[in-house]
Amino acid sequence: MSLSFRFGTVGSPIATPKKPGGSVGAIGFSKSLGLEALELGWVQSVRVSEATCAAIKAAAAEQDVSLSVHAPYFINLNAAEDEWPKSRQRLMDAAHYGNLAGATDIIFHPGSYFGNDPAEVLKTAIPRLAGCVDELRAAGNPAILRPETMGKSAMLGSLEDTLAMGKTIPDVEPCLDFAHLHARPGDGTVNTYEEWANYLELYSKALGKDSLKRLHIHLSGIEYGPKGEKNHLKLEEADLDLQAIFRALKDFGCAGRILCESPIMEEDALNMLKVWKEVSGEG
Repeated sequence: MSLSFRFGTVGSPIATPKKPGGSVGAIGFSKSLGLEALELGWVQSVRVSEATCAAIKAAAAEQDVSLSVHAPYFINLNAAEDEWPKSRQRLMDAAHYGNLAGATDIIFHPGSYFGNDPAEVLKTAIPRLAGCVDELRAAGNPAILRPETMGKSAMLGSLEDTLAMGKTIPDVEPCLDFAHLHARPGDGTVNTYEEWANYLELYSKALGKDSLKRLHIHLSGIEYGPKGEKNHLKLEEADLDLQAIFRALKDFGCAGRILCESPIMEEDALNMLKVWKEVSGEG
């Protein structure tokens, strides 16, 4: 019986062997561990050749590992007019080369409010993101752009922000970072079954029930303060209630991918897989 979710890591697993190394090695190593998804961590810049992309795509197809890309951190849908073209190019490069490498989803950090009202910021952010999607589709690129929910309250990327983008722009859907959503309020809330169920209800209402079958989730333990996220932690060192998250996902009939960002990436990804099997009764 196949599982509702594929599990993997954001970036190459820590113990990926030096040979063949790189993303091709990470794909094979992930599969050998029982992980069937991998997010290519192109977080500093997109520096990859078309030949390398072809090799990554072939390895993922051979191993049946689902690929996504984490685009560079330096993308901001709310950037100043003179800064936006550079931001935009980073996202478009990630989508272009990601598609060549066989990645179906491009995850990115949507930016900062710069102290402005979120509703006003979205008036800038949504048309800019829509323009990116239009250009990708015109080029025959089917990649889904996924703005990530962010862990700091000053950042563009509340659940509401990402749902507004997804509701307005075809082929844009959130990357749900559950650790960030827990950390964002800064007070330890958003950690119960009821709260996660409410979020999934909002998601379903905004993007349609079918969208719950193709969720893209980031997950780890997390340390936070009054302003939100501080850093990622191992699951066992954090207060995040993994069981509550997984019970909500099961009860809403969710499916998709869960990618681990813990400091012990593949170890915690396998821990998550084990807990999912227990909670869901799958596998």
